[in-house]
Amino acid sequence: MSVLGFPLPLQKSVITRRLTRLMSIRIIKSEKPLTDKAVIALRDRLREGGVVSGRPGAVGNVRDIVAGIIKGVKEGGDTFVVKHTNDFHKVALTPETLRVSQQDIQAARAAADPEFLELARRTIANIREYQQSIRVESPPVLRRGGRELSVRYTPIMRIGIYVPGGKAIYPSSLLMTAVPAMVAGVEEIVMVSPPTADGDIHSMLLGLADELGIDEIYRAAGVAGLAALACGTETIRPVAKICGPGNAFIAETKRQLFGRVGIDSIAGPSEVLIIADESGRADWVAGDMLAQVEHDPGSGVLVTTSAELADGVKGDIEQQLPALERADAARRCLDDYSLIIVVPDIDTACEVANDFAPEHLQIITADDDAVLAKIRNAGAIFLGAHTPVPLGDYYAGPSHVLPTGGGAKFFAPLSVNDFLKASSVVRYDAESLSADADDVIDFATREGLTGHARTVQMRTKTRSNPQD
Repeated sequence: MSVLGFPLPLQKSVITRRLTRLMSIRIIKSEKPLTDKAVIALRDRLREGGVVSGRPGAVGNVRDIVAGIIKGVKEGGDTFVVKHTNDFHKVALTPETLRVSQQDIQAARAAADPEFLELARRTIANIREYQQSIRVESPPVLRRGGRELSVRYTPIMRIGIYVPGGKAIYPSSLLMTAVPAMVAGVEEIVMVSPPTADGDIHSMLLGLADELGIDEIYRAAGVAGLAALACGTETIRPVAKICGPGNAFIAETKRQLFGRVGIDSIAGPSEVLIIADESGRADWVAGDMLAQVEHDPGSGVLVTTSAELADGVKGDIEQQLPALERADAARRCLDDYSLIIVVPDIDTACEVANDFAPEHLQIITADDDAVLAKIRNAGAIFLGAHTPVPLGDYYAGPSHVLPTGGGAKFFAPLSVNDFLKASSVVRYDAESLSADADDVIDFATREGLTGHARTVQMRTKTRSNPQD
């Protein structure tokens, strides 16, 4: 689940734009889809970055804008963060009101919808149980004579979570980042979120933060808030890792801050790829695709062995689309970032899926496990017709912070283990050092690192001949 902005589509004439509104998702029939120009163009578009609009009427180079804001935070601290947030969100914060008071947090908790808090508690329990079940533990110590070799896992001490605010709020993203960190044992979790028009963070987010026990919360615009978490200001102590979803500016901020702090990932637009055969229900598959494209931006790709299912899904998309609250935006994403691909067999469908390496992969076939065995690249996999993606977005347990834009070829979903650091631990006794010394000295000497060789020689020589 991601909310990053796509690069601007290729410029179109007014006439073309009007025609686009009448278009529907395309169907491509191909024996070799990975050589089909339309398929390749969509795959590459999903992997692109570039120039986007940060707000209505504002166009600029994301990289330069972000670099300027980070520089401003480094040099101006609280004053810059407050001024930038005030200018961007049309509010009137001061350095004194940058941090949300305990009184405000508790007031939001008291005013929170009790039913929502109960829903949140059930969701938290599911996430915690899953994350505990996959938490990596230190293996037994490897012993080779007088040598002890092991690994030690310790939690990151302090992390920051960015939660989108303003008009669009994502309480689920707070849960999907904070709970894995809590299971890891992170001691300090800091939250940053943009203020609403009245200068406050949305009360639903504050109430949920209090439910999680997060009491260090700051009002700040996205890029400036993340930069403050990474670099520190007079009020905000720096963290070791930043997490959370956002638009292209948030993704670019993480890219530029990586190295100073750790990051969860540089996530892109939400996407789903569905592998389905003739056993799939067209209305359900259409609904699954619409559930992703309504993110705006979002991408829905169906790869099917059934031409009949392809036609049915296309028709059902047109029937269901008008009922969506974001129907116009969803149609744009269907036109620009979605496709139905008819392939000759399931093996070809799996090849397409592995090449796209989608954020969400749904498998709806007569033998889902057989298809799963052929999949190597996917952020989250949803097996069977009764496992729609929103289960993972909100409730099942795995985090919905997932690699996008082909990132599943080399990245994993966010989990408890991303908040643990591994340290290798080595212990030798004297006899073992003597036994391995010649090999170590040989390596060091070949690399020209005589100091490395000498520090080993001193230990072995002293024991064998104290007079030297």
